[in-house]
Amino acid sequence: MASNSASEIVDAVGGPGNIASLTHCATRLRFQLNDGDKVDKTAVEAIPGVLGAVPQAGDRFQVVIGGGVQTVYNEIMALPVMAGGASAAGAGESDADIKARERAKGPRGTNAWLDTLFEFLSDSFRPILGALLGASLFITFMALAATLGWIPAWNAPGVVLPPSWAFVNLMWQCVFIFLPLMVAYNASQKIGADPWVGFAIMAVTMLPGFAGLGKTADAVQTTFLGSQITTVQVFGLPLTIFDYSSQVFPPLLMAAVLGLVYKGLKKVIPENIQLIFVPFISMLVMIPLTAFLIGPIGVYAGAALANLLSSINTFSPFIFAIVIPLAYPFMVPLGLHWPINAIMLLNIQTLGYDFIQGPMGAWNFACFGATAGVLVLAWREKDKQMRQTATGALAAGLLGGISEPSLYGIHLRYKRIYPRMLVGCLTGGLIIGVGSLLLGLPHGITTQAFVFTSLLTIPAFDPIGLYLIAVAGAFVVAMVLVMISGYKNPEPAGAAVAAATAGAASVAPGAARDSIPAIAGSGELAGVAGEGAQTATAVAERTAAVGALIQVAAPLDGTVVPLDTVPDPVFAGGVMGPGVAIEPTGTTVYAPGAGVVVAAQPTGHAFGLQLDNGTEILIHVGIDTVNLKGEGFDVKVKNGDRVETGTPLVTFDRAVIEKAGYPLITPVIVLNGDTFDTVDPVKLGPVTHGAPLLDVQKKA
Repeated sequence: MASNSASEIVDAVGGPGNIASLTHCATRLRFQLNDGDKVDKTAVEAIPGVLGAVPQAGDRFQVVIGGGVQTVYNEIMALPVMAGGASAAGAGESDADIKARERAKGPRGTNAWLDTLFEFLSDSFRPILGALLGASLFITFMALAATLGWIPAWNAPGVVLPPSWAFVNLMWQCVFIFLPLMVAYNASQKIGADPWVGFAIMAVTMLPGFAGLGKTADAVQTTFLGSQITTVQVFGLPLTIFDYSSQVFPPLLMAAVLGLVYKGLKKVIPENIQLIFVPFISMLVMIPLTAFLIGPIGVYAGAALANLLSSINTFSPFIFAIVIPLAYPFMVPLGLHWPINAIMLLNIQTLGYDFIQGPMGAWNFACFGATAGVLVLAWREKDKQMRQTATGALAAGLLGGISEPSLYGIHLRYKRIYPRMLVGCLTGGLIIGVGSLLLGLPHGITTQAFVFTSLLTIPAFDPIGLYLIAVAGAFVVAMVLVMISGYKNPEPAGAAVAAATAGAASVAPGAARDSIPAIAGSGELAGVAGEGAQTATAVAERTAAVGALIQVAAPLDGTVVPLDTVPDPVFAGGVMGPGVAIEPTGTTVYAPGAGVVVAAQPTGHAFGLQLDNGTEILIHVGIDTVNLKGEGFDVKVKNGDRVETGTPLVTFDRAVIEKAGYPLITPVIVLNGDTFDTVDPVKLGPVTHGAPLLDVQKKA
């Protein structure tokens, strides 16, 4: 990416003064902004080299780049406007001003705490992804060497490798044995404590002398929760001796507590002696606390989660092989896969193998197959930007096992992809499940090492033949389905609304639960949609002004707010399309332009319109209001009706909706936003129905 693109990214997120901090993960730039409302998401996604953009609660914003994210990060930080740090917004402000400003902000979304939690997990692992990737390839090489008979089973108990191969084996062990120290450093840094203090606290539990306490004459073997453990009395208290190698839950818990201790000490210790006494007292408190309490809790918490998943897999490897690939497409966007990664590591340490990564491979390759389908279509359509995006995402997936560029750069932006990808996931899971039953595999496909599921790591799985067939099936099915159906939404508004609803349900189960569920099954929709299509075609012929700026009017009186303030992740994340939301002050919803009603819900909570200007509009009155089953709504139109700007669509009773506890905030979405260059709010703040709401720029 050229430096001018780096400058464009900075400008699109609100300029250098709006950037409070900037970090990056394996594929994304992670901005902490002073004001998230200043971001032009459409402009960000139009920048060459950008695969996608992900707004988050708490003024956070992520820009998906792919494997070259480190280069882009360096280019941004090297810009003259970024000199002196990521933020210039605070220049001239006193400490009190900054604190007051931060306190005044509050959480912008309803899930800010969840974003913070999973960002903590992500940032604890993110800096060591390169080391983990490198180690996983060393492990794959060792597994391949054993398969080819060059060496004996390299990780079997009692096996002694020749010195040369033993040295190669150390190349990956160095990462996983000392993984707790790496996680402790990153997690402590993320939480605001001195990372080297966190490192030192965790290091105590990994010293040979700590393990040696369990070999003294005073050590006692006891049974706890069905496991044999070693304890020794220290200062009259029982100290449990564990092997903390490869453990990740203990350092994560330790860092979380250390952050609280660190902040508390800084409040009570004078600033001029903090350098000495804050680290000292932190270590004095946290080393015993970690050794006696936090460490064992982390070990047992991780073991409990691992045992739960192991019990499910033992009960039915067939069910487990299907559930994991179908769950991962929803877990990864939410960050829920990080704790599962920790369980994989724990399985390898305690069981000697892991049973999760095999089924997970079915999801990964279905994801990459869908991306391959998009790439083929992009080549056919000569879509240079999508071709570049899909090529980078596919390379990151097949070679590195990284799914985020595909997810954020493509799949979550085009709603038709997710259902096809899920069929690929199901295919791979079924092959693993049925194959495990036929081959009598009690734990399904397993691996004896933590690897990233890519082409390069296939030899690490056992049995390799079944795994290869499963991931190939997942890849091919997802790719072919995307190639057959396409990934864009060419349908008229009625069908587009249904597709967007289905896609939203796939992306976030439970989210947007009331998003026009009856449309897909409407018996009259086909005729109405056909009429809408004819109308749209005729209008398109009359309004062929390429590149023209058109406007969508406000459908009701109220206050215009950004879409990401809607308390529903599908709307807030822009999954159904770009737009805004209105906090209504009036009680009547009007047509935002001349056109045809192609989806009028009898419950009155949602309307889909095909406007003459080419936009396909969804108006969703409140959140979860479908549960009222029409109570409090007086619908004025029906499917197929011709409307003009200002034609009443529905009148609603505020008291009924508020008494039921449902938010009145009303998203106004452009369902076919991908067919336009930009969709931007005219302004935020008070608006009356009929006034300009959205500026929509046609493609040149």
